[in-house]
Amino acid sequence: MNKHMKSVISLTAICAAVSLLLAVTNYVTAPIIEKQQSAAANEALYQVMPDGEDFQAVDLTKYELPDSITEAYSEKNGGYVFKITTTGYSSGFIIMCGVDASGTVTGATYIASSETLGEEATYGEKLKGATLDTVESVETVSGATKTTSAYRNAVKDSLGAAVILGGGSVDLRSDEEILNDNLSAALPSAEGKFTSVFITEELTDINSVYKAENGAGYVFVSGESFIATDNEGNVTSETKLKDTVETNAKKLIASTLTEIDISGYADMPSQVQKAYKTASGNYVFDLRAAGYGINGDKYTASGEYIYIKVSATADGKIIACETVSQKESDGIGSACADSSFYTQFNGKTADTYKDIDAISGATVTTNGYTTAISKVFEAINILKGGA
Repeated sequence: MNKHMKSVISLTAICAAVSLLLAVTNYVTAPIIEKQQSAAANEALYQVMPDGEDFQAVDLTKYELPDSITEAYSEKNGGYVFKITTTGYSSGFIIMCGVDASGTVTGATYIASSETLGEEATYGEKLKGATLDTVESVETVSGATKTTSAYRNAVKDSLGAAVILGGGSVDLRSDEEILNDNLSAALPSAEGKFTSVFITEELTDINSVYKAENGAGYVFVSGESFIATDNEGNVTSETKLKDTVETNAKKLIASTLTEIDISGYADMPSQVQKAYKTASGNYVFDLRAAGYGINGDKYTASGEYIYIKVSATADGKIIACETVSQKESDGIGSACADSSFYTQFNGKTADTYKDIDAISGATVTTNGYTTAISKVFEAINILKGGA
């Protein structure tokens, strides 16, 4: 037997031994971990519902509950306690939540986590007293947005599950699923696949626009109304908003962009990567913002910029703003990619663009983003020859 074959056999034997040891370790420790979590859950029943009596396990197979609900217990006063498994920064975040007969959270606590928890460990105290109508208004913890958002969503799932177990009904769809269902109802021929349209023209009474990926047409959203048009902007169903939608649709569909060569403008801000002009005289800019990914120093920064697209009128009013890509701190600065943040700039001017809610715990991200937005107004002045 040559030396090479001996090495292969030795390595194979070592791998087999290690695999066997891991299997044995898992066989021994898994029941212990499960028993510890079970004991913690039993103790947590009374911790999250101190006045609960005669807890009984609920057969979850009889109900359609949120996927996060892994165990449920009823108690004789009409309340429930739920065990929820979710994901914060990492998986295996297990929470217990009590909901009384009136649909109010009596307590919430975590019983297992694979991440290090700071202030968010006591976040359940903030959720005590919440209802299905108020739970979304409970603020997350600055610097622990991802973990506490998962915590809050878990408690929201518990409140919904309590309604279902009590004989009521709750819409378990996510916001994304509800939006897609509404779009699909308006334009069934799109086969459920839509892309958000970046708005480059000032539209009246229109909140957002979506285009069917298969080319079947558009859906214009006005308040709670979803109105479909064909590719020429003609409304395809009866609606009181027909004239308004068709006027807006034809304006947007006809909008064209011509790229401006900005290399000849020596004073053009470095944040402006590309500039375009529409046939109607509006401007569109591709921006590069130096947020935490570039300027961060406390933790490892990504080294990446935030990329933003902004459209604005010639007189300096932002029409639309959208985060195209970012690699800010996950669960903190990454909130700059949430529409609730970047749409705050819609309608802003050089005098009002700072009037927005900053991202909690992400000052560097917010400042970098806002600085890039300010350059839109400078760029417009330069392109118009006013600089």
